[in-house]
Amino acid sequence: MKASEIRALPDQELLTKLEEAHEELFNLRFRVATRQLENHREIPRVKKRIARLETIMRERELDIIT
Repeated sequence: MKASEIRALPDQELLTKLEEAHEELFNLRFRVATRQLENHREIPRVKKRIARLETIMRERELDIIT
C-alpha cells in the first residue's frame, strides 16, 4: 500500500490497519521461532508498512498535511 493510498484512509481505518500489521508481525516472528517461515523478507516488509502507517498518523497529529 502506497503512502498516498494510506493518506486517503480515515483515522479509524488507519488504526485498524496498524493493529493488523502489528498482529501480522507477531505471527511472522512466531513462525520464525518455530522455523515455519519460508520467506524471511516478509518481516522487513511488514515493519516498513508499520513505519509508514505510524509516520502518516504522526503527520496528522502534527497537522502537517494541508
